[in-house]
Amino acid sequence: MSKPNKELKNIIEAALLVSGQALTIKKMQAMFPPESRPTREEVREVLDALERDYANRGVELKQIDRAWRFQSREKYADWVMRLIQERPPRYSRALLETLAIIAYRQPVTRGDIESIRGVSVSSDIIRTLLEREWIRQVGTRDVPGRPALFGTTRAFLEHFNLKSLEDLPPLAELRDLGVISAELDLKLDIPPDAGKSPTSETQDAKETAHAGGAEAVSISRAQSAAGE
Repeated sequence: MSKPNKELKNIIEAALLVSGQALTIKKMQAMFPPESRPTREEVREVLDALERDYANRGVELKQIDRAWRFQSREKYADWVMRLIQERPPRYSRALLETLAIIAYRQPVTRGDIESIRGVSVSSDIIRTLLEREWIRQVGTRDVPGRPALFGTTRAFLEHFNLKSLEDLPPLAELRDLGVISAELDLKLDIPPDAGKSPTSETQDAKETAHAGGAEAVSISRAQSAAGE
């Protein structure tokens, strides 16, 4: 295995360390003038080398979709989080279910989400997810009214530490959100009786809600706020 150019490696390492977002190979190439621009293969060799260099360190090089970033390893999250003085994040059940339905069933309309959950979807939830750039409109459905179709974004993958949508946990049997949140140390705005299904939801909605409610929490150990 050939070694990548040392100076190229140093430049890309520095860029990844100071960048506030994941960088694609195209963005890394754009740092160089055309006459000295590295090829995609050369950049990829550097990324592979950096991944090996950081294999046993406190930070790792993580691929998110078609981009890369440095991040602290999950095993050290408890120590890193002690540096953050913000209030621990809290997640609402409704927002979490909505986000998970979009992630697992995309592209979906607001009506699709309401059909799965068995209850209406608050406009505030959709607006919050759009503002956080976790979802985006990917088109419209060719039916009367042309409702918007929603899908997840790269920001969603970055926030939930997923390389691609294929890394989402497999759909499992519906479980109580409170139990799952305790397992994953997540803060949820769920009332004590959250395990009981709303009377407005049908049995069919509960059976299909595993695409939204139960596995919603399983998609990440997210560390930043996502309240409504």
